[in-house]
Amino acid sequence: MIKVLEQAIEKIKKLPQDQQAYAAELLEQIAADAEQGVFEIPDEHMPAIVEGLAQAERGEFATDEEVDAVLRKPWR
Repeated sequence: MIKVLEQAIEKIKKLPQDQQAYAAELLEQIAADAEQGVFEIPDEHMPAIVEGLAQAERGEFATDEEVDAVLRKPWR
């Protein structure tokens, strides 16, 4: 296992159970899709992805300060 994955798993172990379950679902999805050679984006994530791509095409990016503020927020 690569070090960055080990570090991520250690961080996930410290999260509340519901967040651990979500992380596990994501890893399962990635692993299952990797076996098929394709990563399928869950339908419920598509609207946010499409909007993000549209924002990028318009040149709308978060400032460094906005990114820092988000990264400092605790997980819900």
